[in-house]
Amino acid sequence: MRRNSRARLSLSLLLVAGALGLGATPATAAEAHTAAAAPSAIPSASAYALDAAVEHTLGAGTAGTYLDRKTGELVVTVTTDRAEEQARATGATVRRVARSAAQLDSAIATLEAEAKITGTSWGIDPRTNQVAVEADSSVSARDMARLEAVAKRLGGAVSISRVPGVFHREVLGGGAIYGGGSRCSAAFNVTKGGARYFVTAGHCTNISANWSATSGGSVIGVREGTSFPTNDYGIVRYTDGSSPAGSVDLYNGSTQDIASAANAVVGQAIRKSGSTTKVTSGTVTAVNVTVNYGDGPVYGMVRTTACSAGGDSGGAHFAGSVALGIHSGSSGCSGTAGSAIHQPVVEALQAYGVSVY
Repeated sequence: MRRNSRARLSLSLLLVAGALGLGATPATAAEAHTAAAAPSAIPSASAYALDAAVEHTLGAGTAGTYLDRKTGELVVTVTTDRAEEQARATGATVRRVARSAAQLDSAIATLEAEAKITGTSWGIDPRTNQVAVEADSSVSARDMARLEAVAKRLGGAVSISRVPGVFHREVLGGGAIYGGGSRCSAAFNVTKGGARYFVTAGHCTNISANWSATSGGSVIGVREGTSFPTNDYGIVRYTDGSSPAGSVDLYNGSTQDIASAANAVVGQAIRKSGSTTKVTSGTVTAVNVTVNYGDGPVYGMVRTTACSAGGDSGGAHFAGSVALGIHSGSSGCSGTAGSAIHQPVVEALQAYGVSVY
């Protein structure tokens, strides 16, 4: 299954005028992409707009976009003269590559059909023009051989890396938002028709209909939607009369205002705010990521190198004032290299008809 690869107190103290961080987590394997070692940039508003324009104009005519880590410019990958002409007309920098979107989609479909192994994830890295596969430490030698055999048949379309950690759910006690005996965190405060809500991870909202700001405390919000597995987002409506501001807690006494939402671009810098690891930074390394959690797969995710841990589920992935994603999972950090996966927030906002503010 594939989605579009680019297809963005009272509780106001809890969310410190916005999204704090997160909680009950399926975790992903640690990211070790070599390109992440280079400095990454935060796209300008025009770069996000250009990325959306390229998606609208080219669709499957591009094999993906990314930010050039040296220039910060948006690069559009294409395989045909027609697509190159269309991409240049948008004002984007163009790069010819060997494999088309259809070929990468075909490789993903083959992995889905023949190598759907718990403890693996795969997604498109347009910088290498490949499907980048990760296998965590729980993948047996036999299953690894099976994965490698499938990849070999697909030629250079697939790269495989073995990473530490294990894809698994981690539910921790402690502060943040509480429901069903578990702790999670909110990602972003959102609004619709004057009503206030927050979005968080679907594997959190699956746990409980009622959410509190403290363990055993009074209910401050009620679940109005949840989606996990396949997706990983949910929405909770404030029922305590509070009107929290639309900011993200930076855990240093300040907050980051959120003014818009967009889909993340490979190569860009992001920050993650979570109640366990607080604020961490990283780089986006792949889009259209499938993560094979033990309790079901999720599709269309974004892979980053930000550090995270159990208790960060549902938290905010953002860049400046732009909301990007809802934290889904991680296996923590190896040194400074993390593996935080996020659910694109634009999809969740569209699903519920809400907007950030």
